[in-house]
Amino acid sequence: MGLWFTERQTKNLAISCRVKKTIYSEETPFQELAVIDTLEFGRMLVLDNVIQTTVKDEFVYHEMIAHVALNTHPGPRRVLVVGGGDGGTVREIVKHPSVERVVLCEIDEKVVAAAKDYLPEISHALEHPKVEIAVTDGIKHVKEKRGTYDVIIIDSTDPVGPAEGLFSAAFYQDVAMALREDGLFVAQTESPFFNKELIKRIFKDVSGIFPVVRLFLANVPTYPGGLWTFTMGSKKYDPLTVEQANIKDYGTKYYSPEVHHAAFILPPFIAELLK
Repeated sequence: MGLWFTERQTKNLAISCRVKKTIYSEETPFQELAVIDTLEFGRMLVLDNVIQTTVKDEFVYHEMIAHVALNTHPGPRRVLVVGGGDGGTVREIVKHPSVERVVLCEIDEKVVAAAKDYLPEISHALEHPKVEIAVTDGIKHVKEKRGTYDVIIIDSTDPVGPAEGLFSAAFYQDVAMALREDGLFVAQTESPFFNKELIKRIFKDVSGIFPVVRLFLANVPTYPGGLWTFTMGSKKYDPLTVEQANIKDYGTKYYSPEVHHAAFILPPFIAELLK
């Protein structure tokens, strides 16, 4: 018969994966955490029965949330990651030679520990000398910082539970204050099929704070609908003006100089959301 893991992605949609075994599970102070081994996607990090990342498709999400922003800023030195305890975004950030310091702000230290133990290909950069891990609330951390970071990456879970406050206008205002005078931020902003109102609201909120606001896309098979959005708010630099010739080879499997620009070409149904 076989064992299956099922994530109920919406009230009317689910995704199921055949499971080899459950490698690890724990009820943390914040959420239910599990690492399971699936036949189709390999090892998978699951929080509250929601897929966060898998060894098969993680590179798409982590490359796009990191490199688009870091190549838009001409010289990022200090970078903050809010969430992202699996370490995949940090792994991509440290590939940029200009980066001197990466602060990973993760509220649940158990996520970091599980990633280190069971997802080493994703988490190995958490041991990099440029990386500082701060086990604290990202909302609180951002509020306490002023003019500190060149780039802030909001690598959050879905807008429920511990991550709900990371999708608010007040938080984006604090992000702007925590950035330097030419800083920028990027956040994952969910599915254009199932979170239309959220995307519309976030784009409007960020547009009221940052002079440059862009939405871009990537395809992540295990996320609801497969097509995923990211929203960037920038005080100065526009990702559309980045010269392809200036983008280095980071050994990526999804991101490229061509994809950098192509990701901002929006299908009409998504562009309509932003009007």
